[in-house]
Amino acid sequence: MGKLSLIIKREYLAKVRNKSFVVMTFLSPILMVGMVVLIVYLTKINDNEIRTIGILNESNYFSTDFQGTESTSFVKFKDIDLQAAKDSIQKMGFYGLLYIPNEQDLEQVASRSFFYSKDAPGSSILDNLENVFEERLRMQRLQELGVSVSDFESVGNNFEMKTATFAGEQNLKGITEIKAFIGGAFGYLIMMFIIIYGGFVMRSVIEEKTTRIIEVIISSVKPFQLMLGKIIGTSLAGVTQFAIWIISAFLMFGVLILVFDIDPSALNSGASNTPGLIGGAAYVAASDSAMQLYANELFRIPWIMLICFFVIYFVLGYLIYSSIYAAIGAAVDNETDTQQFIFPIILPLMLAIYVGFFSVFNNPHGPIAVGFSLFPLTSPIVMLMRLPGGIGEGGVPIWEVVVSILLLIITFIGIVWLAAKIYRVGILMYGKKPSYRDLLKWLKY
Repeated sequence: MGKLSLIIKREYLAKVRNKSFVVMTFLSPILMVGMVVLIVYLTKINDNEIRTIGILNESNYFSTDFQGTESTSFVKFKDIDLQAAKDSIQKMGFYGLLYIPNEQDLEQVASRSFFYSKDAPGSSILDNLENVFEERLRMQRLQELGVSVSDFESVGNNFEMKTATFAGEQNLKGITEIKAFIGGAFGYLIMMFIIIYGGFVMRSVIEEKTTRIIEVIISSVKPFQLMLGKIIGTSLAGVTQFAIWIISAFLMFGVLILVFDIDPSALNSGASNTPGLIGGAAYVAASDSAMQLYANELFRIPWIMLICFFVIYFVLGYLIYSSIYAAIGAAVDNETDTQQFIFPIILPLMLAIYVGFFSVFNNPHGPIAVGFSLFPLTSPIVMLMRLPGGIGEGGVPIWEVVVSILLLIITFIGIVWLAAKIYRVGILMYGKKPSYRDLLKWLKY
């Protein structure tokens, strides 16, 4: 036990004192926050860009239908032919020209209208223009059929089914998907940590093997102790770096909010401008009420329980995969030779993310979701997608959580035992690119 603690300490200090580790520990949060700020800034610039569209209307329709918005303005041309209008648009640098010809009726006018632009127009611009035509055509067709606009609106009102639990609690549409997304975010963190820091373990083993330092170390400690010490030491260094990233990112985001005076409530400011059949005030009231219900539902998520299980699945999942990474590092002489072994490791993680989202979103208690949340190589991710719904009645059954953790522990012991066999033989093997058959042979030693 004393030798194991020394190995853990050595691996931990070797990682945290590394210059690249220190630089990336403090540089990564700055880069991440900077990237988010850049995206927000570019999005804001793009949203603030006003596109000017010329309108050449030769018909008796649409004289007042096209109204400017925050992102689009319209300029009307009169007493000018189409070619002259096109030339004027290009000279003035406008976004495009909407040509509405003079025809006998509205249907022909709409069918023969054209939008001219230098490049292919954006879908949002076309959607806005098409909506104007569709609305006017709809109104005329209703009048021809003898249906008033108010009658049509009453027929076309949307219907939404109200749902509740057997206990009488109201269910919210989409809350299951939101909870699964929250759990999926935790699972995604586990996957990224495994891929990044599992690779650190593998490269550390390869480095010591190629420099022949391992031959000296192995004379003093058992291979199993060395492998376990590397896994734990590297994981502790990774947790340290990860914690610094999260704390630094939150602090920098907080500073940015204070410096630029960002109001989070402004994100919902567009609700009052949302078009619809309901009045603006009623729409805002209904929207605020719905938002409050969703906020209450999110507060009811057992966050402490979720974080505790995140730590459990994080530790067990990482130990399983990092043991495999250590075994691969011991089996090869350079990082290039690891490519044939890496994909089978990453495949269950990718499968857990994609299958987890599809299955948990649609049916969190279905056989696929349950099966992948019990299978040890995918359970750290899929089970975390299900846990925001709670444990027990209405949530994940307690026995599934217990079985999932027990299977992870058993799998960890088995994987470590098998990895130690490969590690013991492969750590002293040089000059040969191992195959899967060689690995199976080493397991029998």
